[in-house]
Amino acid sequence: MPKDYVTVRDFAQDEFVEKKSRFIGYSKHVETEAEAAAFVAEISKKHWDATHNVYAYSLRDGLTRRYSDDGEPQGTAGVPVLDVILKEGIVDVCVVVTRYFGGILLGGGGLVRAYSQGARIALAAAEKLHMATCHRLRLVAPYHLYGKINYILPDYGIQLRNSDFSDVVTLDLQIRTDRLEAFQKALTELTGATVTASVEETFFGDMP
Repeated sequence: MPKDYVTVRDFAQDEFVEKKSRFIGYSKHVETEAEAAAFVAEISKKHWDATHNVYAYSLRDGLTRRYSDDGEPQGTAGVPVLDVILKEGIVDVCVVVTRYFGGILLGGGGLVRAYSQGARIALAAAEKLHMATCHRLRLVAPYHLYGKINYILPDYGIQLRNSDFSDVVTLDLQIRTDRLEAFQKALTELTGATVTASVEETFFGDMP
């Protein structure tokens, strides 16, 4: 199965003003260099009158990383944006930070801080996806054990997909693969091995 990773769901933006310069941070989910280039072109077209449209992106392969200072002094814009992406551990994402110059020079350090902030707010505004190998479980239990079982589910980050209350309680659960063994052990101890959770499906999905 694929390796766990964090990405953004779709598109987000935020902005701030630093010494009269307006910085607008954009982030978007991309999976190829072509998609990243298209997003950069889209923002650059939207802000054709901006002083700079700085960008950086990082793909899930861990090898594809690109950035551009777009006319800012070398090392003060694109690299800080990429650094923020890498430090936050987010992949398959492109960040564009647009700047409208306000007439006051920020200096090298000021530019690094401003573009880093632009990247941070763009990523903070985005909904995160925690992609991991997951299992869908089917658990059947008698009513007198339901309360105890339901109580421990949050301890293992388990999501309840569906439930059915008939002669017995049937739960449709979702759990990350790396938590399954510990949950199965706890379930065995809690119920005296009278209740088990069977794996119905294994898939790659969003689960923190």
